[in-house]
Amino acid sequence: MEKRMSEDTYVLAIESSCDETAAAVVKNGRQVLSNVISSQIALHTLYGGVVPEIASRKHIEKINQVIEAALREAGMALEEIDVIAVTYGPGLVGALLVGVAEAKAIAYATGKPLVGVHHIEGHVYVLIIKHHIHVSINHQPLFLHD
Repeated sequence: MEKRMSEDTYVLAIESSCDETAAAVVKNGRQVLSNVISSQIALHTLYGGVVPEIASRKHIEKINQVIEAALREAGMALEEIDVIAVTYGPGLVGALLVGVAEAKAIAYATGKPLVGVHHIEGHVYVLIIKHHIHVSINHQPLFLHD
């Protein structure tokens, strides 16, 4: 059954490009319902910087917990999510693989579409959401206006 255009769209976003495992639920591309981050800063401080192999292993340990917490904080079940989004790069290859593999598995298991997000574009999009910036190309909205 296809969704009607007037219905809300919920995205589960997953990020694991370096030393933080994160997941968020976003409604209609504008409203952040949850944003859960598991930081590894204290762990990597012991080594004077991020150790890629340690970062990857920590992502594996935390990713399911972070996703579950993001869904719980948003008051949603995975079945209510419409799209799975994931950072595909740039970043630490092993760390990115953890997030991409998890997102692909969720998308495949649920039959939901998977959208890859460039890490830097994700940072730009956060500013658009946070500051309520309306972006258009040739007078056509690039993002839904509130």
